[in-house]
Amino acid sequence: MAYTDQVLTCSDCGIDFVFSASEQEFFAQKGFTSAPKRCPSCRAQRRASGGGGYGNGGSSYGAGGGYSRGPREMFDAVCARCGKDTQVPFRPTGARPVYCSDCFRLMRG
Repeated sequence: MAYTDQVLTCSDCGIDFVFSASEQEFFAQKGFTSAPKRCPSCRAQRRASGGGGYGNGGSSYGAGGGYSRGPREMFDAVCARCGKDTQVPFRPTGARPVYCSDCFRLMRG
């Protein structure tokens, strides 16, 4: 199949970019069925931030291993079992009991 250069508009920054014949051939070889929605610089920026790559948005599964978020926000709570002051990685709403790590381990078995 013969490919010809196409001018596309980036969905992120709105500039026009060329989807070259060689890029189209590469996409076809990789099994991608749609043209890119982002210009090369926006695609590179998205990949660098862990947001996927080519095609229909990609997947962030496994991107960065999940450990690059920095320190987790912790919230003060009182253990419903032993009454000890503790901190938990979610905002307690009062709808469910909150346990310190020791009591949580005991209750899970």
